[in-house]
Amino acid sequence: METPRYDAVVIGAGPVGLACAIEIRRTGRSVCVVEKGALVNSLVGYPTNMEFFSTPDLIEIGGHPFPTMGYKPLREEALDYYRRVAFAEGFDLRLYEPVTGLEGPAGAFEIVTEKGRIQARAVVVATGFFDTPNRLGVPGEDLPHVAHYYKEPFAHAGQRVAVVGAKNSAAKAALALYRAGATVTLVVRGEDVSPSIKYWIRPDLLNRIRDGAIAVHFRTTVQAIRPGKLDVVTPEGPQTLSADFVYLLTGYRPDYRFLGALGIATEADAARTPVYDPETMETNRAGVYLAGTVCGGLATSRWFIENGREHAVRIAKALTASQPVTT
Repeated sequence: METPRYDAVVIGAGPVGLACAIEIRRTGRSVCVVEKGALVNSLVGYPTNMEFFSTPDLIEIGGHPFPTMGYKPLREEALDYYRRVAFAEGFDLRLYEPVTGLEGPAGAFEIVTEKGRIQARAVVVATGFFDTPNRLGVPGEDLPHVAHYYKEPFAHAGQRVAVVGAKNSAAKAALALYRAGATVTLVVRGEDVSPSIKYWIRPDLLNRIRDGAIAVHFRTTVQAIRPGKLDVVTPEGPQTLSADFVYLLTGYRPDYRFLGALGIATEADAARTPVYDPETMETNRAGVYLAGTVCGGLATSRWFIENGREHAVRIAKALTASQPVTT
């Protein structure tokens, strides 16, 4: 069977990856999107009925209007919107096909996947960061009742749930779990819940803490997780908390092992920022471009859909300047 050839292959079928495919295709180039999981896989993993912080016009891609029922879209509306856009644009879409390697030079790449090989003149990496949680590295982190992702609260009614973290994800999970009938304990490494929590969420959480509805341990670190137990160190010394379920909502990071396998270097800064030209989005490996939240490295709040989608325009412009259309 002949190896398929494209002008560009986009790795990652999230909103920014789809935006890149749209912009590249509109320059007259052939494009294929390869995704290791589902279409907009990160959004599939978001909590049920999660409300976006952005208004719909800020997360539209390709000029396709994003209709919503409310002022801000819900996860389910976004899933439907991006699916409709991807199918309407009609570019080649390969889902559940993890990329395992990248061979060859710019202009003659071979993308190796678990299902075969794809040839491309250029590669765009738009893999985000949501698939790689920040692990605590403590005993018991992989027990069945421990999760790094929160979906919905309803299975935890009448249960004791520990939520580890202090930012938006932890705050929203703690509040939802409490209102679904769980006994919630929040474990926070710092002095307080994060000041970066959204302005309509933080007061709600602080009020629930003040009235005793949600227990909290500040300046506390997790030492080990056991069935029904959470061993922590508090300012008063070691303690054991009761916990039928544990959510470790301590953030996420890019998959640096994957970036390294593609030959993408990182800066020697605290954020471990991947190396790329901000004008063209081309990385240190010629012909390989970076787009979206992955560009921020560990500074995962640097880029969002609303500003990351602009990377698609820069990449399409760079390809237009460097490569004539051949297909």
